[in-house]
Amino acid sequence: QVQLVESGGGSVQPGGSLRLSCAASGSIRGIWDMGWYRQTPGKQRELVATVSDQATTYYADFVQGRFTISRDFAKNTLYLQMNSLKPEDTAVYYCNAIVNRVINYWGQGIQVTVSS
Repeated sequence: QVQLVESGGGSVQPGGSLRLSCAASGSIRGIWDMGWYRQTPGKQRELVATVSDQATTYYADFVQGRFTISRDFAKNTLYLQMNSLKPEDTAVYYCNAIVNRVINYWGQGIQVTVSS
C-alpha cells in the first residue's frame, strides 16, 4: 500500500555532500516511522537515521553531527542531508517506512559512492 522511491544518490568526493530524497505514495496516512538504512556487500544492513510521525529523530553514532534526517509531511517526502561524507559512507541506501507499527516497506535502494 506504500511505495517508496529514492533519488539523489551518486558519486561525491570525500568531504562533499549529497541529499537523498524518498518520495512516498499510496496509503500515506498509515505511515508511522520512516528512516534510512544502508548496506554494503558482506555486511548487515544498518540503521542510519529515523524520524517518527511526531518528527522525533534518531541517528546512528557514525553519522551523528554529519547527517540530518527530515520529513516533509506536505510533500510526503523523506530526506537525508549528508555532509562531510567519508569513503566508509559508501553503500546502498534504503528508505524505510513502518505502517501501522507492524509492516515494513522498503525503497529500491540508491547507491552512494564516496571516493577520490
